[in-house]
Amino acid sequence: MGYNFGTDFSTMALLDELRNILPPERIKDRLIDRLSYASDAGFYQLIPQVVVLPVNEEEIKSLFRISHLSNIPLVFRTGGSSLSGQAITDGILVDLSRHWEKIKVEPGKGKFVTVQPGITGARVNAILKKWSTKIGPDPSSIGSAMMGGILSNNSSGMCCGVKYNSYHTVKHIRFILPDGKTFDTARAGDYKSFEEECPELYHVLQQLREEVHADSSLLEKIRYKYRTKNTVGYSLNALVDYQHPLDIFAHLLIGAEGTLAFIAEATLDTIPDLPYKSTALLYFRDIFSACSAIEPLIAAGAEMVELMDRASLRSVENMKGMDPAIKTLPEAASALLIEFQEETNEQLDRRVNDFIASCASFALLNPPVFTKDAQQREFYWKVRKGMFPAVGAVRKSGTTVILEDVAFPLAVLGQAILDLQKLFREHQYDNAIIFGHAKDGNIHFVVTQAFDGEAEITRYDKFLRDVVALVVKKYDGTLKAEHGTGRNMAPFVETEWGGEAYRMMKQIKEAADPRNLLNPGVIINEDKEVHIKNLKPLPPVESEVDKCIECGYCEPVCPSRNLTLTPRRRIVARRAMVQLKENRQQDEYKELLKQYQYDGIETCAVDGLCALACPVDINTGDLIKRLRRENHSPIANRIALWVAKNFGLVEKTTRLALSAGTLLNRIAGRNAMYRLTTGIRRLVPAFPLWSRHLGISPSLQPLKQRPASAAGDDAIVYFSACISRLMGNAPVPGGKSVLEAFMNISQKAGIQVITASHPTGHCCGQIFSSKGFQPAYAYTAEKVTRELWELSAHGRYPVVTDVSSCTYTLLQMRTSLAQPLQEMYDKMKIIDSVDYLHDMILPRITVKRKKEEVVLHPVCSLHKMAIDFKFKNIASCFSQKVTIPLQAGCCGMAGDRGFLFPELTASATAPEAAEVKNTHADGYYSSTKTCEIAVSEATGKNYASILYLVDECIN
Repeated sequence: MGYNFGTDFSTMALLDELRNILPPERIKDRLIDRLSYASDAGFYQLIPQVVVLPVNEEEIKSLFRISHLSNIPLVFRTGGSSLSGQAITDGILVDLSRHWEKIKVEPGKGKFVTVQPGITGARVNAILKKWSTKIGPDPSSIGSAMMGGILSNNSSGMCCGVKYNSYHTVKHIRFILPDGKTFDTARAGDYKSFEEECPELYHVLQQLREEVHADSSLLEKIRYKYRTKNTVGYSLNALVDYQHPLDIFAHLLIGAEGTLAFIAEATLDTIPDLPYKSTALLYFRDIFSACSAIEPLIAAGAEMVELMDRASLRSVENMKGMDPAIKTLPEAASALLIEFQEETNEQLDRRVNDFIASCASFALLNPPVFTKDAQQREFYWKVRKGMFPAVGAVRKSGTTVILEDVAFPLAVLGQAILDLQKLFREHQYDNAIIFGHAKDGNIHFVVTQAFDGEAEITRYDKFLRDVVALVVKKYDGTLKAEHGTGRNMAPFVETEWGGEAYRMMKQIKEAADPRNLLNPGVIINEDKEVHIKNLKPLPPVESEVDKCIECGYCEPVCPSRNLTLTPRRRIVARRAMVQLKENRQQDEYKELLKQYQYDGIETCAVDGLCALACPVDINTGDLIKRLRRENHSPIANRIALWVAKNFGLVEKTTRLALSAGTLLNRIAGRNAMYRLTTGIRRLVPAFPLWSRHLGISPSLQPLKQRPASAAGDDAIVYFSACISRLMGNAPVPGGKSVLEAFMNISQKAGIQVITASHPTGHCCGQIFSSKGFQPAYAYTAEKVTRELWELSAHGRYPVVTDVSSCTYTLLQMRTSLAQPLQEMYDKMKIIDSVDYLHDMILPRITVKRKKEEVVLHPVCSLHKMAIDFKFKNIASCFSQKVTIPLQAGCCGMAGDRGFLFPELTASATAPEAAEVKNTHADGYYSSTKTCEIAVSEATGKNYASILYLVDECIN
């Protein structure tokens, strides 16, 4: 039985209804929430009335009921990486990215996997790696794209082609119709129930299947169109491939972009993840020559063949690590990034050698050079995956980036691309680039476009219509090969498919969603100009913001993603502020500015991991640091500078306070200080919270002066971090301090250690940098540079720091120094304790014992310094098994941020803690004390510095 339908509701009435089914924290109706969710990765924008976060199917059913009762559209969103306007709405936006990430792998061989919509494809593959399998779809955005979007867009990607796309690898689907009825193709009884409970939908699907099979020309057209990639309209091949209406409908949901039902769960067949891979970047004389090599490459067994024109190569030629020779390529040059994959190394070598022997006829500009090196291969694919955002980063401020996705028959691909390039010139898209999955004839082209006036909008409209004519009428190609129809191609679905097929699609939509409230306007839309409406404005804001194209690649690594904002949403909100100010909407501007203080600024960990995930290295943390800097009053800056100048006194005072707190815990119980500071925070929210894993470093004795004058050639400077001096105690009562462990290891390895004459008062400046106190940071940077210059005998000895975040801070301070100090700085070598252990200690020592299993938490700084692999290698020397949780990420501590905003660390560490809590390892290790405190608090395990593991195992 369906729901009772009502008339329009007011916003307050809608919120009242939502509060009856969801708790307040899962109803997001503040201005900052609505505006920051108004954009996805595409170039359209709609502001939702409310954003909701359901946790189970019953809540989904209730949301359907409220949507019908209030006559307000409902749209489901997972990763928000869609490019054609599929994941936005001016109604109710349902965010599935937080509570829908369950996964179950088939026991034994991992031949199939069951997933909910809110888990990323990359995480699914990481879990499947144990079985040497993976999911078939492999979109470029797999690191941020979630399974709900991958299925709903019928994603494919670089390797899977048609054979292993979402449609062909889905095994079972569990879905909820807009009227609340739930069906699961894994349950035999649901086939009969579907007929009995949904007779109208059942018979429409049955009738459409019969019509298709009775119309030989339409039947052949459907078969022809799905031999290549095609995501235009609904998946009409379901009417050909399946008989029972339940199976037909389940497969119509693949590629339906959330317009027919809610996919609650799906089971997919996996494919082998072949262990041996070899990759090469081949340069060709021109793009036609590159296209001529595609079919021979397919015949040679190439698993991946990615095309890149000269303009796309130019967009990445300045990426760190790129071969400088790319800048010297001729203007007409093109490239193919190819990869062979095999079960054995011998098979792989044979494949590659056979190809090299057969490619003499290719118009190559370079001899084929293949690599099996994992890091080099990963770099090649990072270059390819980053082309779309890379163009966005260099576009003119105020313009948007449009990525279109077409496919041509392979036989005409070269000529079709030449015609497409001609259209670029005709419509003055001078910076357009072309790249794509050449093996499938699937071409992506990127243009930058301003939408700041009617002339520009008209230019885009004419260009797109010419593209439609070229693809459909001249080459009988596909307007959308893998990115979904969305709003951008909805007006042209009928153009590609014809009237009869389009009529069937409309019947399917009407039968499944008769009220047209489920993602309306996407795929089926009678407005022939919808592609040029609700266009996303991108006003110039600031350098950090203007580069961003809102692709969302950064979101999965952000520690505040489940608490407040992600880097993308921080940037969207900054753009919204500019728009509100320009529109003179002062009340809304002030409201957004106030909300941004906590959501955008205070709860950003400024860890910089977003820059690693971002294809164009946007560090939203740098933006937040600057905003914090601008927020500081002259008085606040003077106080910070006083602290920097008197850091020794501040350190001693802090030690005294920690000692007092530790004493109180001994007298009144280990939770006494936690309870006391919790109470104080109710009155003074800015007061730091005492962690139950916080303690005082027992002694600074190991830092007694060891001057450089007494050292030989084989020596290092030990720059102990203030956090180690204050809280560098072992995780067990009576244990050694970090300082003692460091000195013990060095002594056993026969390395002399140089230390300062005064054990206190030294600081890397991280606390001032992260908080935006620039004068204090500049002062500290100058002071520590001079100190290290003298300690290191003018750069003769390397400087080792025992906290990774401090090492990273020291490595970044050059730009804050004056020219003479920069010259000193450049002559010094600063390394982390992880470098020290890996490069200098391990070659000198003998492992006396190994632990059975250890668990690691690689801190952000290790990733940013690209030495996380050394961290794991060290642990592997001293343990039979090393575990790094799949969801190990930034803990959100950010120095002291976790003491001031403990909700940030609690949220950031929750996924990792869920993996670690049930482990029973022999040790838990990291390389930054404050991060160790955060993950210890979250997991209930005692995390300690990796120095302890080494010290213990070389005794």
